Amino acid sequence: MIEKLPEFIGNNLFLVSLFIAVLVMLLWNLYSSALSGIKQLAPMEVTRFMNHEHAIVLDVRKEENYKEAHILNALNVPESDIESRKNELGKYKNKPVITYCETGTISARVAKILQAQGFEQTSCLKGGVAAWRNANLPLTKST
Repeated sequence: MIEKLPEFIGNNLFLVSLFIAVLVMLLWNLYSSALSGIKQLAPMEVTRFMNHEHAIVLDVRKEENYKEAHILNALNVPESDIESRKNELGKYKNKPVITYCETGTISARVAKILQAQGFEQTSCLKGGVAAWRNANLPLTKST
């Protein structure tokens, strides 16, 4: 069986390359958050932090997405506004701050920025609003 592996790879180079690319992307996704130093929280962990640790929840999506549906009591601070609103956010430096976006990618980047600005307890919602919805947790709308 192992003797035929090089022949299989040679005959199916495109499929093998595709498999390797997908595998690398999956591993990158799994380990990039661990390497970034930002803790990723499951939706139920976020609710615990909100209820027991009085965490500040930042929705880093655009305002129109926030108005459409957001986590109750979340503050809308789009990624593009993080720098310009750092003085406003400074009062939360000693509190747990949880960021979230649609899928969790942008929020991890924003949490890293906040961490660099001196925020002591930054984390993000793993999987973003999509994970929150999948956990059947409530979202609210702004008018």
